[in-house]
Amino acid sequence: MPVTVKRMYEPAAPSDGYRILVDRLWPRGIKKEAAAINLWLKEIAPSTELRTWFHKDKTQWAEFKKRYKAELKDNAALDELKQLAKKHKHITLLYSAKDEEHNHALILAEYLR
Repeated sequence: MPVTVKRMYEPAAPSDGYRILVDRLWPRGIKKEAAAINLWLKEIAPSTELRTWFHKDKTQWAEFKKRYKAELKDNAALDELKQLAKKHKHITLLYSAKDEEHNHALILAEYLR
């Protein structure tokens, strides 16, 4: 299943396919009317506790990844995301973090693949 990951601040492209925002919080500076998303699936994002823990110490990437995957196992929104991935030829997971190498959308895409 083709799954890509993209920052929300990058322009939308037809090749993105079905665009899903996977952040718990709405991205700063983007109007909802201009967001070019098909779905905001905020329930799939890391818990507030996990997110704030990781933001305090970015060196804990491996532990964050482990904890987020554990949260995904009990996340009801994961089934919805899997169904969408099967239904659409291509999905793009959108996130707003500045760090393009250490964010939950990468973990989520890996989990789906």
